[in-house]
Amino acid sequence: MENVVLIIHLLLALALIGVVLMQRSEGGGLGMGGGGGAVAGRSAATALGKVTWILAAAFIVTSITLTIIAAQNSAGSSVIDRLVPAAETDGDAATPALPGDELLPPSQDDTAPLVPRAD
Repeated sequence: MENVVLIIHLLLALALIGVVLMQRSEGGGLGMGGGGGAVAGRSAATALGKVTWILAAAFIVTSITLTIIAAQNSAGSSVIDRLVPAAETDGDAATPALPGDELLPPSQDDTAPLVPRAD
């Protein structure tokens, strides 16, 4: 379900970009442009303007849907919970073994030669 909504979301984004780029520039940016831009009031909505609003609304709906789906999939778990499984943490160990501990450099008092291992 999440993949379907994500694909629809991406297609909506591409369509929205295309529709916005096809629209005629009004030339009113930064107060530039010929007469009556601010005085003329609201201009009539074009077909591309209506399509832009529809695509923008659909884009927002899919964004909210993806957020809800992601929140449901997380189910309150933390990244730390995924790193340290509950079976490995027992009360006797001072620090749990984390992935990548074997990649740490040796301590200062460790004089054993470093021998490569084939895991």
